[in-house]
Amino acid sequence: MNHVMLLLLVVALSSLVHSAVLVNTSLPMDCEDVYNLKKSSVKNATVPSGVYTIYPAGPNKTVKVYCDMGCLETGGHDDGKWTVIQRRINGNLSFYRPWEHYKNGFGNANGEYWLGLQNIFLMTYREKYQLRVDMEDFENGSAYAQYTQFYIDPESSNYKLNIGGYINGGAGDSLSYVNGRDFATFDKDPTGNCAETNSGGFWYYGYWYYSACHLANPNGLYKYGNVGTVNTGIMWQSWKGNYYSLKTIVMKIRRMGLEDLADL
Repeated sequence: MNHVMLLLLVVALSSLVHSAVLVNTSLPMDCEDVYNLKKSSVKNATVPSGVYTIYPAGPNKTVKVYCDMGCLETGGHDDGKWTVIQRRINGNLSFYRPWEHYKNGFGNANGEYWLGLQNIFLMTYREKYQLRVDMEDFENGSAYAQYTQFYIDPESSNYKLNIGGYINGGAGDSLSYVNGRDFATFDKDPTGNCAETNSGGFWYYGYWYYSACHLANPNGLYKYGNVGTVNTGIMWQSWKGNYYSLKTIVMKIRRMGLEDLADL
C-alpha cells in the first residue's frame, strides 16, 4: 500500500467518528456490535433478527431493541445489522406522549416502540450513522427512504435533527424538510403547537402562513389508509400524499462503514 492510499484510508476511517469517546467495547452499543460480538464469541453462530440488549448509556442501563439482522431468504447480512429506533405496525401503542417519554423511550421492542432520544443521541454522537425508513401501505405496497447522514444534537439543543445524503427507495424524500429542526412534544414544543396539532412527537418545522408543520409524521395517530383530514395519521407525503395514513413505518439506523462510503 503506497503512502497516498494509506493516507486516504486514515482519512476515511477518521470521518466515520464524530468524537473520540471512550466506551466499553465488551458491551454492544448497537445491533452491529451485537452481531459482531456473537459471531466472534461462538463459532458458526447464527444471529437472527429479534430483540437484543444494548448499552448506549453504559453498563448500568440496559436497553431492549429490535435488531434487523438482514434478509433471511438469502442468509446474508450485507443489508442487515440495523438498529430499529422506531416502529409502528398495528396501532396498539399511543405515541401521543410527553417529552420525558420521548427522551427515555417507551413501548416494547417486540412490537411498537420508540427507542428514546437520549439513546439515539448517545449512539449517533460517537460515530456516523445512516438512517433508513421502511414503510407499507394497506394495499401491499412498500417503499423506503434512506439517508447517509443522521445524527441528533443533545437535549440542550432539543435533540435537533441533522440529516442528509438522501437515497431514493421509492418513497421520496419527506424528511429533509425538517433538517435542522428541534424535536417537539405537546408539553415542550419549540414550534408552538405542531406536536399537539398533529397528535405526536417528532421533528416539526413550525407552522407559518407559508409552510406546514411536516411532510412526514411517523409518530402520529394510527389510522387506516385514506383519511378525511389533511396531514393527519402516519403520513409520508412524497409517497402517498397528504390524506393517507400508512399501515407500517419503521425507522432504523446503522453505522457508516467503508463499504457504505464506497457506494456513495
